[in-house]
Amino acid sequence: MKKLSYETLKEQGYDGYLLEHAPERVLQFGEGNFLRAFVDYFIDMMNEKAGFNSKVVLVQPIANHGGFNLADIINEQDGLYTLYLRGFENNQKVNDKRIISCVSRCLNVYSDYEAVMACAENPELRYIACNTTEAGIVYDPECRFTDTPPASYPAKLTQFMYRRFQKFGQEAGKGFVILACELIDDNGKELEKCVMNYAKQWNLGEDFIHWLETENIFCSTLVDRIVTGFPRSEAAAINEENGYEDNIIDTGEIFGFWVIEGPESLKKELPFAEAGLPVLITDNHKPYKQRKVRILNGAHTSMVLGAYLAGQNIVRDCMHDDTICSFMNKTIYEEIIPTLSLPEEDCKDFAAAVTERFKNPFIDHALLSISLNSTSKWKARVMPSLEGYVNKFGKLPKCITASFAFYIAFYRGTELTDAGLLAKRPDGDTYTISDDRAVLEFYYNHRNDSAAQLAHAVCANTDFWGKDLSELPGFEEEVAKILENIEANGTYTEMKACL
Repeated sequence: MKKLSYETLKEQGYDGYLLEHAPERVLQFGEGNFLRAFVDYFIDMMNEKAGFNSKVVLVQPIANHGGFNLADIINEQDGLYTLYLRGFENNQKVNDKRIISCVSRCLNVYSDYEAVMACAENPELRYIACNTTEAGIVYDPECRFTDTPPASYPAKLTQFMYRRFQKFGQEAGKGFVILACELIDDNGKELEKCVMNYAKQWNLGEDFIHWLETENIFCSTLVDRIVTGFPRSEAAAINEENGYEDNIIDTGEIFGFWVIEGPESLKKELPFAEAGLPVLITDNHKPYKQRKVRILNGAHTSMVLGAYLAGQNIVRDCMHDDTICSFMNKTIYEEIIPTLSLPEEDCKDFAAAVTERFKNPFIDHALLSISLNSTSKWKARVMPSLEGYVNKFGKLPKCITASFAFYIAFYRGTELTDAGLLAKRPDGDTYTISDDRAVLEFYYNHRNDSAAQLAHAVCANTDFWGKDLSELPGFEEEVAKILENIEANGTYTEMKACL
């Protein structure tokens, strides 16, 4: 079977959209599944629907992936790959297939360092997108200007931008629009801080710093799409059906939403709206981030631990259980949405999409994988809704309070191992709780506490919550009562009691 390439598609008489030649206007640090199913999909759609006419140069920012060079595989396929966006939309199963043709080539910054740097001298280049994981945007003072390349991504970017400045620093309009997609707060601003630190550490001059500030736009963004990546178990059948070999097939959910914080002028430059894409350019991305974290992630964290103790294993099955699904919806619509700053209807539309996403027939999202590090997740995703509800209504939110008790019940382990804290479900199955070692040791040390003792110890643990939750009127007592009920009757009965 021939590899996917422009030649192979021509031989097959492929008549779908393809863009074989266009200027390289986008540089992308990151060649992984997420960016290819998200940023590159949107660029490909803009090329087709709005004449964006841009190719993307991918940069592999790490030396290799477990011994193989992904850049080689991408280049062997002329940058082409098949993307499947799959899910549940308007009560229908959806499975959209598209060949993405916006990628021109992929460079490995370790073996192709000079070729990457040479891209800075391309006058057509305007956009830089990146997703170098949460650990990618860090300032490492050990990095040197003479490293080829330096270890940290911001250091690589600083070198690249300095090369641009040397070539075009005297021309207006030759800076970059930088779209940071890492999952950290204020990703664009944090990246800009790191770049500024290197510019100063390496003594690159006040003119360069002025150019960074005036000719470049560092955009913080919010990205939202679950990307499931290479479909290992289906790949052979997919290739057989397509009649070509594609070694970088990508899969993700049909839902996608991108919020870009930047100036109004970007709306003209980036024709997302003209292409009908779910991308919002705004002067403040934070209310949208709050909505996503509190509704989507908050729904996960408040529901999954209780659902797991009630015998469920994957998210989709929870959505087909009336009690669990109703508990989640009541949490979202009655206890989370009233505390958010965006208009209620916008939040309700987003919440309806969340329920459809959780029903996705193509994704087996394991509750145990969502349970990792639930202590910090509960603090970041659910605690702000708890406090917002109490401040607004002067009483405790029933479902959120119960979810805190579910969290404690889930963490009631009895044996501490190198792998984590071992605990037992009511059905007798054992499971491993994964969290920071200090969290696991805390629960292990309190393994013989009564419900009331444990509720007090957890609520009052300021290391966990940054404050003493036992000072919230009635909260500790209610959590202790629910914990006792869980011990007697299980989490499922307690979910029913909330409805």
